[in-house]
Amino acid sequence: MTRVTLELKKQQPNEPQYTIQQLPDTDRPRERLISQGPESVSSAELIAIILGSGMKGKSVLQLSQEIIMHFGSLKGLAEATIEELRQIKGLGLIKAIQLKAAITLGLRASKQNTAVRYRIDSPKNGYHLLRNLLSTEKREVFYVILLDTKGYVITQEMISTGTLSSTLVHPREVFYPAIRNKAASVILAHNHPSGDPTPSQQDYQLTEKLIQAGKLIGIPIHDHLIIGNESFVSLRETGVNFNCV
Repeated sequence: MTRVTLELKKQQPNEPQYTIQQLPDTDRPRERLISQGPESVSSAELIAIILGSGMKGKSVLQLSQEIIMHFGSLKGLAEATIEELRQIKGLGLIKAIQLKAAITLGLRASKQNTAVRYRIDSPKNGYHLLRNLLSTEKREVFYVILLDTKGYVITQEMISTGTLSSTLVHPREVFYPAIRNKAASVILAHNHPSGDPTPSQQDYQLTEKLIQAGKLIGIPIHDHLIIGNESFVSLRETGVNFNCV
């Protein structure tokens, strides 16, 4: 056996197959998460992103794979204590804390999303959802409520703020969060700082414009609520044809 062969055999056992820095940009977990979304990244790669770095002789990807294998599943990993995490070689106190914090945050978000579901099946439900946010505003504020296929609220987002008497709203600003959150339909809402929710001609014109935009992209608008101090008006109930099932 030559000396060169002996040297290679000495180096191979402890060296990683590759490091993240050696990968093409398109194959690196962080870059792929940015360009293709979190669904394109494996659980081990997500852990690697959280940890940031490995150790001498072990890449962060190898360390992440060992962590999952050690606990058998993501459920087992989620239940692990910091001390149990530290038993893995290369996972010191700081990295163990970072990993535990990230997992705990994800679990809390998951519980929050499933714990309370609010269904809107009448204009009054939509009003109750937003009245505390809008009834005391001193400027016009425009919101969109995003709904799933069964009418449950996915989330509500503020689209824009305006002056004491008006706000500017563009269809792309209304429907971008709906597309991003895969909403089946939306409800529009804005306030009248004067306290009087009587619709203006501009309110009707804007609503018609947004209804047409929703038809084009396949996301119907169920209603447009105008909120005053202690009352509201549903444009659907005033006779506006939203043409949605």
